[in-house]
Parts: sequence; structure tokens; C-alpha cells
Amino acid sequence: MSKSIKGSCLCQAVTYQFHGPEYVFQYCHCSRCRKFTGSAHASNLIIDPKNFEWLSGEDMVGRFEPAEARHFATCFCRQCGSSLPWLSQSGAAMIIPAGTLDEDPGTKPTQNIFWGSRASWREEVASLPHHDELPPRPASQ
Repeated sequence: MSKSIKGSCLCQAVTYQFHGPEYVFQYCHCSRCRKFTGSAHASNLIIDPKNFEWLSGEDMVGRFEPAEARHFATCFCRQCGSSLPWLSQSGAAMIIPAGTLDEDPGTKPTQNIFWGSRASWREEVASLPHHDELPPRPASQ
């Protein structure tokens, strides 16, 4: 990845861009990522912080760091609540929630981490029915 990739929150109050190669693109199944995303896993790109910049709304970015966490933090838009990129507590990595990207990063996830912590209810996405829109309502029985 060498071109600049842009991203934003749901309300567009916060925008950002990054460039350069990612360290990794991965799915994280830890309980913290599941709680923060409200999903089975987080989809994160991890980049060098030098390759990241806020374009607008940086003052709208909230941050939460659990007291017991050594690396984990979360950032979010104070207006709409969307996940946003966050700098690791060590300052060595910028974590980009892939769902906030406004364009294709040109790369795909390469690994799952904290697999042993995955949600017990998680199912392989490909094994579920696919619908291009909302599915029809089931007929009354």
C-alpha cells in the first residue's frame, strides 16, 4: 500500500488519512475488541504512526484506556460514537479500525489473533446465507 487511504466516522465529523505499508491487517477476537466493536471480532490495520494524520475533527476524538491494559485503548467520535483510529499506549503503532475506511486499502487480513478468546456464538461468515439486501420476512406459521 503506497497511496493515501482516507477514513471517517459515521457522521463525517472526524476524517483521517494514512499511507505506507501496514505492519499487519488482522482480525482480533479478544474480549476487549468484541466489547468495543459489538461484534465477533475487530478488523484492524496496524501502521506506523508517522504515516497517519487527522484531516478534520481531531478535537471530536474521545479516548478510553482500561486501567489494567498495557497496550489496548479505544478511540471514538464524541458525536456519533463510531470507532476511530487509536495510538497504542506505547506510541509504536496506530490501530485503524478497517470498518472506518472510506476506500479499499488494497490489502486483506492475514491472520486471526486471540483465537482462543473468540465468541462461543461465532460462525464462519461464508457458511451463513447471503442476501444483497434485507432478507424477506419469514412467513407466519
